[in-house]
Amino acid sequence: MPELPEIETIKNELSPWLRGQNFTQVIIFDPKIIFNAPVKEFCHQLIMQKVEKIDRRGKYLLFNLTSKQVLIMHLRMTGALLLNPNRIDSYARAAFNFSNGIQVVFSDRRRLGILYLVQNANTVVGKLGPEPLGENFTPITLAKILKKHHIPVKAALIDQNLIAGIGNMYADEILFAARINPLRKADVLSSQEIQTLHHCIHETLWPAIADKGASVDTYTRPSGQFGTAQFNFKVAHRYGETCAICNTPLQRVSVRGRGSHFCPHCQPSA
Repeated sequence: MPELPEIETIKNELSPWLRGQNFTQVIIFDPKIIFNAPVKEFCHQLIMQKVEKIDRRGKYLLFNLTSKQVLIMHLRMTGALLLNPNRIDSYARAAFNFSNGIQVVFSDRRRLGILYLVQNANTVVGKLGPEPLGENFTPITLAKILKKHHIPVKAALIDQNLIAGIGNMYADEILFAARINPLRKADVLSSQEIQTLHHCIHETLWPAIADKGASVDTYTRPSGQFGTAQFNFKVAHRYGETCAICNTPLQRVSVRGRGSHFCPHCQPSA
């Protein structure tokens, strides 16, 4: 968290405010947020640069600047970008002021988020897999990815080097929608199951974007408002409840160290 729908929401909601605006002040409260650069140099390079556009790549936000540099933000587990917050609290790690009077604060309770300022974005995001909502991400593309890996399909979905942007909770929702057990091996799924899985990736992520992401922990939109995608969750974050389809108690297993929620009746192991 946040995952693709949350980062896409942040991108969409910040873009109208920041596109075409110059950085006028950069304040770093926690130097550890900057990857491999002195604070003064980082701030100096940003001042008076204009934001040409904001893109998303996987779970990363990319601010494309007039200097052709790219400011990349990775919010990690608990990061948030807040638009004109009423106050700057102890979780603030950086603040960015813009020529239109807008301030964006990078807040992060666990201090895991990171900033990069690079000439080539691929030095940071170049190893990511394809975008699951991109035009080139077809069922054939998905099949080629899965057939190469004898790992649980849940592990394949959340491996950012295989597919960019899908995280733990949306992988659970996708697999439930596809009626595929998270422990099934990726390379044994049938062609029909892969077709269904591809369809369910779209049918899960697009509505979550429309709902402005899921506020299940620390995620808020830049305005401070909550997303509502979590109200449509069938299995994610619902351990201890029963399946909305068959009333079977939902189960939780660990897949590569990540808690995975599923319905044993709707998602049989074989």
